[in-house]
Amino acid sequence: MYYKFSGFTQKLAGAWASDAYSPQGLRPVVSTEAPPIIFATPTKLSSSSIAYDYAGKNTVPELQKFFQKSDGVPIHLKRGRPDQMLYRTTVALTVGGTIYCLIALYMASRPRNK
Repeated sequence: MYYKFSGFTQKLAGAWASDAYSPQGLRPVVSTEAPPIIFATPTKLSSSSIAYDYAGKNTVPELQKFFQKSDGVPIHLKRGRPDQMLYRTTVALTVGGTIYCLIALYMASRPRNK
C-alpha cells in the first residue's frame, strides 16, 4: 500500500501509486509557452512611437506653491468662494442630519398613547 501526506488532515493517508510518486509541490514540468490566442484580432505594429501631450502643461508645482502659502487660511478653504460654499453646505447637512437623527431617536423612545 502507498501513503501520501494529506494537507487537509495533516496526517498520512492511503493513496494510489501515481499520487504517492508525485508528492505535493512536485508536479510534472508544464510548458512555459503561452497558449495560442483564439479570438485575437490582428494588430498593426507601428514603427514610430508617438509622444502624447496629455493635458498640456504640468500644473502640480504651481498648485503646491499655492497650497503651501502660509496666509492663515485653512487648506480646505484656499480656493475661495467654491470651497467656502462646499464647506458650509457640508456643515449644514451634518448638523441637520444630526438633529434629524436625535428627533427620530426621541420619537422612537416614547411610546404612543392609544
